Amino acid sequence: MYIKKIKLKNFRNYSEQEIELSENINIIYGDNAQGKTNIIEAIFLCAMGKSFRDKKEKDLIKFNESFSKISVFYKKMDREGKIEVEISDKKTFYINDIKQKKVRDVIGKINVVIFTPDDIEIMKEGPQRRRKFLDMMISPIKPKYISILSEYNKIIEQRNEYLKQINIENKERNILDIWDEQLSACSEEIYKYRKDYTDKIREKIEYTHNLIVEDKKEEIKIKYISNGDSKEKFLENLKKTRELDIKRGFTQTGIHRDDIIIYINGKQVSIFGSQGQQRTVVLTLKLCEINIVKEEIGEDPILLLDDFMSELDGKRKKRFLENIKGKQVIITCTDRIKIKNDSKVFLIEKGKIVRE
Repeated sequence: MYIKKIKLKNFRNYSEQEIELSENINIIYGDNAQGKTNIIEAIFLCAMGKSFRDKKEKDLIKFNESFSKISVFYKKMDREGKIEVEISDKKTFYINDIKQKKVRDVIGKINVVIFTPDDIEIMKEGPQRRRKFLDMMISPIKPKYISILSEYNKIIEQRNEYLKQINIENKERNILDIWDEQLSACSEEIYKYRKDYTDKIREKIEYTHNLIVEDKKEEIKIKYISNGDSKEKFLENLKKTRELDIKRGFTQTGIHRDDIIIYINGKQVSIFGSQGQQRTVVLTLKLCEINIVKEEIGEDPILLLDDFMSELDGKRKKRFLENIKGKQVIITCTDRIKIKNDSKVFLIEKGKIVRE
C-alpha cells in the first residue's frame, strides 16, 4: 500500500499544492512553522477521519478562506482509490467521489501508523492515553470496534446524566438496570478486542524490543488490566458501585478505566523507566503495530514520521530505519537527512514546495 499523490486546497497554510510521492521514503524538510506537519496531518485526516492535533475544524481552514479540501490518491495490491475531505462548518468525506454518510466508513481504507514526539506521553501520561493508543490501533483493522466503542460512550454519557438526576431529583434507581445491561454487553465485546490485540503485541514485543536496544538483558512484558472479562462480571461490578456512582454522579467502573502496563525487568516503565526506556518502549509498540496491521490486511501500512527522527539517538535511528525497509515512509524534519534507500526529498517554505 502506498499514497501516490496528495492535493491540498486552503488547508492550514497551503493555498494550493499537489505532491507526488515515492513508493519508498519521502523526506519533507524545512524550518519550523513552514507546513511540514500539515502534510502528515492531511494524510492522517483522510485515513482516520480526524486530525491528531486540533479538535477545532475551523483551524484546518486557511485564514480568510471559507472551506478546505484534501484529496489523497492511493494504491493497494488489488485496487486504486481516492479519499477526499471537504471542510467548512463540518467535515464531509468522499470515497472515489461517493459521499460517505458516516466518518467511520472512511477509517481503514488507507492504513497508517504515525510516530510523533508526543507519543512519549503514551508512557508518561495516565491510562486514558494508553487506551486511546489501543483504540487507534484497533479501529482501522476492525471496523466493528468503532461502532461498539461509540455505542459504549453514548450509554456511559446517558447513564452519568441519569445518575445526576437520581441524586438531584430523586428519580427511580431501578431504571439504571437498563443501562447496566447495555454497558455490560458492550464491555464484553470491547474487552475481547483489546485483549486479543494486546495478546498479539505480547507475542511480538520481546523480539521487537531486542531489535532496537543494545542491552539484550532487558526483559519486556505487557499486561492488559481490566476489572472484568465477561458480561456477567461487568454487570456485577456496576451493581457493586451503584450507590457510590449515584453519590458522585458518574460511572466509576467499566471498560473506560482499563489500562495497559509495560514492564522492563519487572518494573513498571511508566513509573520507574528512564526517558530513554520510555521512548524505546513506544518505538517497540509502534513497530509491533506495523507488523500486526500487515498480518491483518496482508499489506504494509504507510508510516508517518512527524519530526520523530530527532527523538532518536544515532544507534536507535539506524536500527529503526533497518526495520522499516520496503514500506512507504513519509518523514518530516528540520534538516535534510541522508538515507541510502531510494527516497524523494521536498523542501517546504511557507506552505509551498520550493524544491523537489
